[in-house]
Amino acid sequence: MDIQKIREQFPILREKNRDKDLIYLDSAATSLRPVSVIGSEILFYQEYGASIHRSVYELGEKATNAYENTRKKVAKFIGSDSSESIVFTKSATESINLVADAWGFKNLKKGDIVLLTDMEHHSNIVPWQIICDKTGAKVQYIKSTKDGTLDLQELDDALNEKVKIVSFTHVSNVFGTINPAKTIIDKAHKNGSLVLLDGCQSAPHLKIDVKELDCDFFVFSAHKMLGPTGVGVLYGKTEILEDMDPYQTGGGMIRDVTMEKSSWSCLPHKFEAGSPPSAQVYGMGAAIDFLNLYPSEYENVFQYALEKMYKVDGITIYGNAPERTSTISFNIDNIASLDIAQLLDYEGITVRSGHHCCQPLMKSLNILSCARISFYVYNTTEEVDIFIEKLNETIKKLS
Repeated sequence: MDIQKIREQFPILREKNRDKDLIYLDSAATSLRPVSVIGSEILFYQEYGASIHRSVYELGEKATNAYENTRKKVAKFIGSDSSESIVFTKSATESINLVADAWGFKNLKKGDIVLLTDMEHHSNIVPWQIICDKTGAKVQYIKSTKDGTLDLQELDDALNEKVKIVSFTHVSNVFGTINPAKTIIDKAHKNGSLVLLDGCQSAPHLKIDVKELDCDFFVFSAHKMLGPTGVGVLYGKTEILEDMDPYQTGGGMIRDVTMEKSSWSCLPHKFEAGSPPSAQVYGMGAAIDFLNLYPSEYENVFQYALEKMYKVDGITIYGNAPERTSTISFNIDNIASLDIAQLLDYEGITVRSGHHCCQPLMKSLNILSCARISFYVYNTTEEVDIFIEKLNETIKKLS
């Protein structure tokens, strides 16, 4: 792998941060975009800019084909046999809300249980809390262990006939832990429960095969995998999606409308009301092309960073799972994570600080916040060396 060849394709890396060379270590929040993705959106507006699914003229057909070809590309990327199983949303958050509302309102009742874990992002907690308030169901949690893994015995103890769906993150955005998704899914299905798998942190890093995993729903976002903002994906087994009512209604998702009633279009269009983010969807296709073209070895950068981090005085690193992706969350004794992030910012280094939209997990860890660094295809060991040097200087200043 020629890392410099890859880095040259990310124009933002030539920008400065506080007049220093940019070292971007926050890809778990959102990734940078290569010039091919940026250019694909421009190309769409320049050459395909018509409204999709609404025109028989050539320009409209070109736009529709570009949009639907990306749907096929996404299906292949996650191992689905059918593009009808792929629903485009504005974000993974909307994808989870769609399932919670469209499936949950119809299938949950008083006394039913939605089973989550305490390491979930708020976007995989709050929608379930809301739908449970409406239906009388309740949310229960599996707790994580000190090493950032899930206790599967606790899962076994929690599963019963009242658990209608298990919704959990494939990869923790705090620990970086790769949860044993297939094992959890098999246990849930044996119990008669459906499964939603949150792939926001796994789709950018792991090879996904929804058929092999056998999850009922899988959600992820383009912007965490080199793609544009404003595009999310919901994969669902077609027989389940067919039985769900639309989450939103309006133009583009109807078959027939009279003054008295309406009927819905076929999958996946019945879940895509209104004018979709066509250019952004097209850009997501370019991001998938990039990831297919440049299978990266940046996990070596992560391992290098992890070894260096453990040598930092006063550090606590959260999570120590044997299977994990390139995310490191940490605190330094008696120093606020926000202060660390602010001082590193003046060295050109982007470090996340806060609760990472995981307040229940912060409570379980008995902390208010932590700092986090995360790596992707464009990061180098040289950047790690600079980060470690500046982190140690920051600690001395704040001690």
